[in-house]
Amino acid sequence: MKLLLVEDDPLVANSLMLALGGSGYAIDHVSDGGQAQISIATETYDLIILDLGLPDMDGLECLRTIRKRIIKVPVLILTARDAPKERIEGLDAGASDYVTKPFHLGELEARIRALQRLALGCDIVVETGELKWNTKTRTLCRGDEVVELSAKEHACLEVLLQNLNTLVTKQRLSSILSGDDAPVSFNAIDIIIHRLRKRLEPYGVRVQTVRGLGFRVEQ
Repeated sequence: MKLLLVEDDPLVANSLMLALGGSGYAIDHVSDGGQAQISIATETYDLIILDLGLPDMDGLECLRTIRKRIIKVPVLILTARDAPKERIEGLDAGASDYVTKPFHLGELEARIRALQRLALGCDIVVETGELKWNTKTRTLCRGDEVVELSAKEHACLEVLLQNLNTLVTKQRLSSILSGDDAPVSFNAIDIIIHRLRKRLEPYGVRVQTVRGLGFRVEQ
């Protein structure tokens, strides 16, 4: 899952990038609305976390511009503005959720997962082979056994399971896994998929390679 973080406070931004990156999310960070517009015009994101107190424009103006370009992407406002009127304005402007600072990281991650489930429009549990992937807890299990994966392996599998029986290109995987300061090359994608395939084959899950294009998991 690839996120765009629009936050001008370096302490908040660095803390979120460290925490969410450790949970397997790929994150691009920008510090103002103008950079946010460029990012959404050139990249595809699964979710946007948006501060309202931006240095170059009001966050609500940025949100309205995002909504003109992208209708469906979830936008989570993360702001110090906590008055009921301001919450209403944010939601009416097109926010999917509204969280005020200071915030609890665990709650923020739960809200991100909830927005992800809504965006997926699918059941909470996805089954393939002998495994079940829980979109709420983001865990992969066979019965009571948890199948442990690295953060990047899990991120790849998450995209593949969201697109069962459908080709996922290397470009798409690279875009999702890459952050601003940590690009993931096609060769790295091949290595991650190779390791993921070895982990999943004993459970009857096949990650197929479509030569020159990408990968898919068939149910």
